Amino acid sequence: MERLTLPSGGAAAVDDYLEYRRIVGDDDGGKLFTPEEYEEYKKKVLPMRLQNRLFVSWRSPTGMDCKLVGPETLCFCTHRYKQHKTDFETILQQRPISLPCRVTGCPCRTYLYVPLNGTQPIRCRCKHFADQHSPAAGFICSVCSKCSGFHSCFTCACGQPAYAHDTVVETKQERLAQGKPVGQDVPYAAMGGLTGFSSLAEGYMRLDDSGTGAPSIEFLDSPVTTMDHPFLKSFQASSSSSPETLRDGNEMKLTDIQVSSIKRPEEDDMAFFERRYQERIKMEKVAKQKGKAPLPSSTKPS
Repeated sequence: MERLTLPSGGAAAVDDYLEYRRIVGDDDGGKLFTPEEYEEYKKKVLPMRLQNRLFVSWRSPTGMDCKLVGPETLCFCTHRYKQHKTDFETILQQRPISLPCRVTGCPCRTYLYVPLNGTQPIRCRCKHFADQHSPAAGFICSVCSKCSGFHSCFTCACGQPAYAHDTVVETKQERLAQGKPVGQDVPYAAMGGLTGFSSLAEGYMRLDDSGTGAPSIEFLDSPVTTMDHPFLKSFQASSSSSPETLRDGNEMKLTDIQVSSIKRPEEDDMAFFERRYQERIKMEKVAKQKGKAPLPSSTKPS
């Protein structure tokens, strides 16, 4: 395997190039700007991005952003979001805002997110994939003649069908008015709806206001039931034990009890229950020596 060695200051040069690529994107046409051109480009483009950034998301009818679009997110036309028009000197008043594809010859008039089923595009009701349909208005299938336009019954993780979702393009002010996060103003190209690392997760897994939201206090304070994960049940059972329990003449902390109640990877069922039984016998002996009543029986983990 070939090993690359950077000269002194090489790492800083790589960082500068990555910063350049995040800011310029494909606007240089594949030929690097000169330092003068780069500075002129930043003076022209960065104020637009900081003031007129557009946030793009794939929104469920429940209002949850199931997908936050980033620079590399594919459009229905199979081109990425960064290959569409994303910088505007002034925001148009008409809604929805159109983000046409900039690839030569592409008929795509605006960015349209289409989800993936694993690693492949979802299918239309005509049984053909999304990329087998025309990205022009109407989205007619290019393989069969029976398709009247792309329509997929693929179900999103939020429980709603794909056709019930909308690709939403909105301004910072519109997003703030809905109570959704906007992150910090950044100079990078085609950031879309990304505001942080959590933006890479699907909506039902995000605990901010763009996703499913933070769990309520009532949910966090609710008692553990038999339907909960065994990990929670084992901690619930051990937390009812007295933290003053002694083991081998030393005070046994509550955290020690909790860890002890969890089955170890190398233990089989019989070894686990035998270890727990022996620990309980020791604790009862110590409790009797201290003049305490025997400990109540604890719930066995399922």
